[in-house]
Amino acid sequence: METSIQNLGPGQFVSPLRHSGGVEVKFRQENERVLFEHLTANLSTSDNPTSFELAGPREYLAFDPAKTTAAIVTCGGLCPGLNDIIRGIVTQCHTRYGVTRTYGFRYGYQGLIARYGFTPMVLRPESVAQIHNFGGSILGTSRGQQDIGEMVDLLEEMKVDIFFVVGGDGTLRGAAAISAECQKRGLRKAIVGIPKTIDNDIMFLDKSFGFETAFAMAVQSVRSAYIESTGSLNGIGLLKLMGRDSGFIACYAALAGSNVDFVLIPEVDFQLEGSGGLLEALHYRIAKRKGAVVVVAEGAGQHLMPASGSKDASGNIVYGDIGLFLRDKISASFASRRIPATVKYIDPSYIIRSVPANPQDNVYCSQLAQHAVHAAMAGKTSMLVGRWHGAFVHLPLEMVTNGRRKVDPQGELWNSVLESTGQPSRLY
Repeated sequence: METSIQNLGPGQFVSPLRHSGGVEVKFRQENERVLFEHLTANLSTSDNPTSFELAGPREYLAFDPAKTTAAIVTCGGLCPGLNDIIRGIVTQCHTRYGVTRTYGFRYGYQGLIARYGFTPMVLRPESVAQIHNFGGSILGTSRGQQDIGEMVDLLEEMKVDIFFVVGGDGTLRGAAAISAECQKRGLRKAIVGIPKTIDNDIMFLDKSFGFETAFAMAVQSVRSAYIESTGSLNGIGLLKLMGRDSGFIACYAALAGSNVDFVLIPEVDFQLEGSGGLLEALHYRIAKRKGAVVVVAEGAGQHLMPASGSKDASGNIVYGDIGLFLRDKISASFASRRIPATVKYIDPSYIIRSVPANPQDNVYCSQLAQHAVHAAMAGKTSMLVGRWHGAFVHLPLEMVTNGRRKVDPQGELWNSVLESTGQPSRLY
């Protein structure tokens, strides 16, 4: 893996953090690294094992803070913690570095296209002081690709030196393209990404912000599904959670909420029919316990439904609704055997996405924002700030957008789910 971080050049300006009111700041050196493999048994025998650049303040900066202009954009679906990130960046820029010009582009990448007519917001510490108490993003967001050249034109017209891009896989690919266009034009701009995906599926990260809040909220829905399942004879609580390609929220919510009998995720195929299929296993569970709870990630079981053949604004294939599909199939299966059963279907996706970040995510967002500003001021570009093995690191955008993080069907997390639910390891 290529883990080196692009830099706009050697620092020419002394960091103002050196004189921050007598507080001693530990400046990071470029040779401080965090190993990719943290287990001794997995370390390479070579003298130079794969490692990531350690995040943190640098003593010399690539930009003169007094003359620097920063901008922020939030893209993709809503996620808990977006306002926390905005607040953290603005506060860090103004109070720690003295960067007084910070703009927020409205409605995602659309805000960088002049013809849409969205006027950028001027962001100051006083205007963002309380936004972390609210869900969503004060900047708004949108999905879909926009013209890279037009976006760079606006950045240059506004004399933006540092551009913070908050988003998931598609958004970060756009950030990499913006950085490449800036380099092609010879523009000296730092493009720094902050990972936002409620599915927790960005590669080489311990977790993405908002995930802790999301699965904590999902646990409440698990409890509701359980209560509904016990409220009637042969009650089945069916809960659909986020997770297009990765089932982390479904797994964690099931483990934390308990009382779940089946967890279905995109990484583990299952069948409906047959002696070992989901329906037969569900019939057995109902006969034994008179109730059951099924948690399914939105991307699970797509092989069971006809392909839509269409794509959304972000270029992703539109998936079939596995929740409604299972609701109808389960109801029909019990009806065909003349077994009275009630399926209570719950889809809390937008409720979960729109809540404010919980305290744990709030702290994580603040730290991500601080490290993003440190990196940008030092001239780091085409990179992502994230956490790996408990340490904040810099990751090249090209590396983290080459795949998606997934639940390992042979790993500890999925084994914990199987032990907690008691479901068969294979539903075929």
